[in-house]
Amino acid sequence: MSGFREWRGHRPFAGGLLLVLGGAEILLTMKAPLPVILKIGMQGLAGYLLPSLMVLCGLLILFNPTQRLFYSILGIMLSLGTWLTSNIGGFIVGLLLGAVGSVLAFGWLPDQEPRPKRSARRREKHAVELG
Repeated sequence: MSGFREWRGHRPFAGGLLLVLGGAEILLTMKAPLPVILKIGMQGLAGYLLPSLMVLCGLLILFNPTQRLFYSILGIMLSLGTWLTSNIGGFIVGLLLGAVGSVLAFGWLPDQEPRPKRSARRREKHAVELG
């Protein structure tokens, strides 16, 4: 399990995962029985294209973190575009997941030291208090 933890620590994992989940949620709500928007022509195509590109951007953030700035900016624009094209952004949930994921990916710093575990911080604090 430490291999996955190390892999996850070298990329904006939470941001990419939230962007993927936001796009997937919007794609699922496109199949919802509620006709919230009228899907005619290009708008119907955009309703499937934008969340698919959100999923792709999230996966690219996970597997190519060096280009995270471009993918996160593209991800936030796609997330906001789903407000008009995809059932009000997947009933707002997918839009928020995509936007938060994009912001987390944009703000991630690659050369930052990983945070120590909470239990290690408690032990260190306890050792300092004792002596």
